[in-house]
Amino acid sequence: MTIWVPELERAERSWRWLLERLGYTLDQSLELVLVFRREGASTIVLEQSADMVPGMLHSRLRPGLNHLAFTVDQDVQLDELVNGAPDHGWSPLPFDGHPIAGGADVAYLEDEDGFEVELVVPRG
Repeated sequence: MTIWVPELERAERSWRWLLERLGYTLDQSLELVLVFRREGASTIVLEQSADMVPGMLHSRLRPGLNHLAFTVDQDVQLDELVNGAPDHGWSPLPFDGHPIAGGADVAYLEDEDGFEVELVVPRG
């Protein structure tokens, strides 16, 4: 999956921190492209978009992608992840339960460019 970002350096600060905590590794770095891999999971590519309008950010409320969801391994502490997120360009979003979560522990983060991630620790 490729995520087009407005500024790769800014995106790397937040996405690299998060993806490494979720078990991904930076596989390669090309000019304006970062490739993250995790065994048994989709490859995630961050690529700087050449088609940017000044000040334009991703909006999860417009048609298109709302957010990416990641399963968080049981050995990762969700609270520690959420509490450390602001130091790496992520803002925690309010969450008061959602019927899709099915009782799982869930947190939502948004980066400086408006991309949202859902972090899910499955039940038991």
